Amino acid sequence: MELNEIDNKILKALLEDARFSSRQIAKNVGVSVGTVLSRIKKMEDDGLIKGYSVILDHEKLGYELTVVTEITVAKGRLMETEVEIAKIPNVCSVYDVTGLTDAVIIAKFRSREDLGAFTKQLLTLPYVERTNTHVVLTTVKENFRLI
Repeated sequence: MELNEIDNKILKALLEDARFSSRQIAKNVGVSVGTVLSRIKKMEDDGLIKGYSVILDHEKLGYELTVVTEITVAKGRLMETEVEIAKIPNVCSVYDVTGLTDAVIIAKFRSREDLGAFTKQLLTLPYVERTNTHVVLTTVKENFRLI
């Protein structure tokens, strides 16, 4: 889907606060409410907008540990292993990557004990050959709102 300036402005408003009404967005963008509604509907239908959510402060919820875990997987079993890892509740992201490892996982935990259990769980998966876990010391930026 090709986005124009109006679409980008609408997306930027939604990313700022998805609770903005269509009327507020229309006023800020300088178009009619109907235009906003039809553009949002098209972006939803095209799969560009996948859903609406809140942005949480994970530390205030007790998730004080963020980790980046690299995994190496037995040849030919990467996708099925990633699907299993993605089902683990603490996992935020799973990425196929280039380089010395096959995948990178980002996950959040309340305690070292939870992190330890997660690492052991990864190592019990049938095709995980090796893990390398990095504990995040300071989060400088964590934001997937790119527009």
